[in-house]
Amino acid sequence: MNFKIVNRCLIAPVIFCLCCFSTFAAQPVVQIFTKQPQQGSMIVGRMLVDGDIYFKDKKLPLTETGEFVFGVGRESQEQVQLMIRSNNQTVKYPLYIEKRQWKIERVDGLAEEKVNPKSKETLARIKVEGEKVRQARSSATGQNAFLMEFVTPAKGRISGVYGSQRILNGEAKRPHFGLDIANKVGTSVVAPADGVVTLAERDLFFSGGTIIIDHGFGISTTYLHLNSIDVAVGQEITQNEKIATIGATGRANGPHLDWRLNWLTTRLDPQLLITE
Repeated sequence: MNFKIVNRCLIAPVIFCLCCFSTFAAQPVVQIFTKQPQQGSMIVGRMLVDGDIYFKDKKLPLTETGEFVFGVGRESQEQVQLMIRSNNQTVKYPLYIEKRQWKIERVDGLAEEKVNPKSKETLARIKVEGEKVRQARSSATGQNAFLMEFVTPAKGRISGVYGSQRILNGEAKRPHFGLDIANKVGTSVVAPADGVVTLAERDLFFSGGTIIIDHGFGISTTYLHLNSIDVAVGQEITQNEKIATIGATGRANGPHLDWRLNWLTTRLDPQLLITE
């Protein structure tokens, strides 16, 4: 079998020849739909032949029509490899990831205990809550809502972006992994795509009111600092359905929605999903 890759870029599809890795490329095997993959991208594609596809030695599940999804994080290298196995042949090929520049964001006025928790009780609580979140994000159901065109979950001002270095009360902390949308308490939050609720907690230590929605194949979205929650675990929801309202709960210095995107444990940039 001869192999060829079709990669959809921002302006027009680009065909990558695999003759350097295999025999002369003639038959397309993979199509990448994501425009200009970059650090933090959710990457969607389709297998065009029968076979299996792998990323970082993880076999990617396929929909009935051959679509797959995976993600590359904030620190992704500028070249990653996918691997295809078909008809007893194995081919590795590069996918190029655009490198990004990250902002520095300063957040002041936070309670010290929210920045550097020290009590045994608080640390124990954080550990338990972290495990709840991990389990909720570990879902990899076969629904294919990740193929939908996502919408922005709330209206408001963008007050924080993915990947930025956070300086909390003057102290350097981990990068921010969400998109912050600031608006008044009570502003509606809607589902950006169909899914199933896997977490609905009203008072987590860092994130306050928190919802996680499974969109299938390891893709989930998370909603932090909520004032009210209108859904329950196990509930199926549809795009644009109201799920909550914006609040200032948890570690927040003002009312906003912190919207996050994951592929399993890899933190992605939800803003890259929005084409509006």
